[in-house]
Amino acid sequence: MQRRSRGIHAGLILLLSQIFHVGISNIPPVTLATLALNIWLFLNPLKPLFESCLSVEKCYQQKDWQRLLLSPLHHADDWHLYFNMASMLWKGINLERRLGSRWFAYIIVTFSVLTGVVYLFLEFALAESMGEPGFRRNCAVGFSGVLFALKVLNNHYCPGGFANVLGFPVPNRFACWAELVAIHFISPGTSFAGHLAGILVGLMYTHGPLKKIMEKCAGISSSSMHYPGQQYPFNSSGYSRYQDDYPYGRPGYSEDVPRNYDAYTAGLSEEEQLERALRASLWDRGASGPSPQPYGFRLSPEEEMRRQRLRRFDHQ
Repeated sequence: MQRRSRGIHAGLILLLSQIFHVGISNIPPVTLATLALNIWLFLNPLKPLFESCLSVEKCYQQKDWQRLLLSPLHHADDWHLYFNMASMLWKGINLERRLGSRWFAYIIVTFSVLTGVVYLFLEFALAESMGEPGFRRNCAVGFSGVLFALKVLNNHYCPGGFANVLGFPVPNRFACWAELVAIHFISPGTSFAGHLAGILVGLMYTHGPLKKIMEKCAGISSSSMHYPGQQYPFNSSGYSRYQDDYPYGRPGYSEDVPRNYDAYTAGLSEEEQLERALRASLWDRGASGPSPQPYGFRLSPEEEMRRQRLRRFDHQ
């Protein structure tokens, strides 16, 4: 799980470009702080990946509980960071404007810890039920478990419409499950249990007791919860790698929400942007010499034709 050393972090450059095109002033504060923290820790990791990744063996058996906090904030490489934070950018803009900054920050912290706990439980259950101790050593790192939980929330608040999963329209309420299977199928190196843990945490919030427990811990009631602001639904693939009541928290704050991102996305949806970035990742790594394609992706003839169309688009 060693981070690939490279002179130029193309994924990081692409992420920064996307953030600046959106405009820092247009990104809600908790979302912006989450992006900044993950970027900072990618450039200045607190610990090596093997000492920050989450596993039953390291966290539970060796009592290294700090990994619950470290693992979501560390990433294997710059493209891992890009996929996670590009997804966080769009989910954060949508959900933080709806829920308010204070509650959204509470959700991020709670989901980060709870997703890790559920992940440990799933891996422990697999190891015990299948008699395979290797599951105890599976070590996960990255923010994508939290992103899957946020995806559940986003689909809960914006239930209509469809998400594009591998080119197929999927109803939003089933999109998380479709993406869970699709990502694991096309990228075997990802953590199925990590992504599933995120979905389960999201469902615990939207359909289980988690939201009421959080409200009780915060000293508020459901009747006093008010989520202001207009909804700005969007489609989000939520792809990221998981590897081996007031807007902005105070009354009287108002800001014009950017409604048209086509000026810098060229009309591409978030899924298409991420797919395009993935193509760039494949080309970037392929240029450095023969090596297996990252994340288990293989380009089919249909994808190759689509890549040619993207190339033509780039030269327009």
